[in-house]
Amino acid sequence: MENNKQPELPPYLVNIFFFLATVFTTLIAGTIQKGVNPMKDFSRLYLGIPFSFALLLILGIHEFGHYFMARQNKVKVTLPYFIPAPSLLGTFGAVIKIKEPMPNKKALLEIGAAGPLAGFIVALLVVLVGLSLSKVGHLPGPGSIILGESLLFQWLGKLFFGDLPSGYDVILHPIAFAGWIGLMVTALNLLPAGQLDGGHIAYSFLGEKHQLVAKFTLVFLLFMGALWRGWLVWAVLILLLGVRHPPPLEDMTELDPKRKIIALISLAILVVTFVPTPIKVVM
Repeated sequence: MENNKQPELPPYLVNIFFFLATVFTTLIAGTIQKGVNPMKDFSRLYLGIPFSFALLLILGIHEFGHYFMARQNKVKVTLPYFIPAPSLLGTFGAVIKIKEPMPNKKALLEIGAAGPLAGFIVALLVVLVGLSLSKVGHLPGPGSIILGESLLFQWLGKLFFGDLPSGYDVILHPIAFAGWIGLMVTALNLLPAGQLDGGHIAYSFLGEKHQLVAKFTLVFLLFMGALWRGWLVWAVLILLLGVRHPPPLEDMTELDPKRKIIALISLAILVVTFVPTPIKVVM
């Protein structure tokens, strides 16, 4: 009997397709940031390479941090899926899918923290390179959009440029902008709620008490929505995905002191990378 079943494509081809699509959309975003419309002059798409490379490097290191730590803990996960987007950023980020429950709190902490810690280190290096290429210029006119700053970004800005006179601001190089996005992504992922990286870390550290922290985070985001409406979107997403974190298979063994320190370091990174108002309008 003849078998007419078509051979299935290897799963990683889907990952490759989405990655290449995201390379393309981030190249477009980076080219637009240089003041060139790639739809009118496609030959200058190369101008977007610095932004595209820097941003995808940060996102990729973040997700592969999760991936390799999951493999080390013998937890089945997919390769990263990059998400292209027709926007100023060119991407909605990247994700991996965990295929089975976490075995214990140790694995939960290590897998949850590996991504943001690895991504943070790379984002910090990217910011340092980007700020060295940035320059000081006049503030844009009323109605223009400027980026908010985290505590870390403020400190680094003063380190490179000192106190700026009134009416001036740092004009970020595309690499610095990619680093800013990387730090912002780190903070978003470290919010201690639901299935976010911060939710994994909070459960591993606090157990069932993590629910109190998750609910506080939700209320905090609702209040922060007065400063930036995007926080309301994040609050709704957390509600839809679930505030409560599911327990690992073995839930009795607590973290050792070394891993508790990792959890506290993750919290410190959240504090210094959180941006209360990511986007501001010049008045």
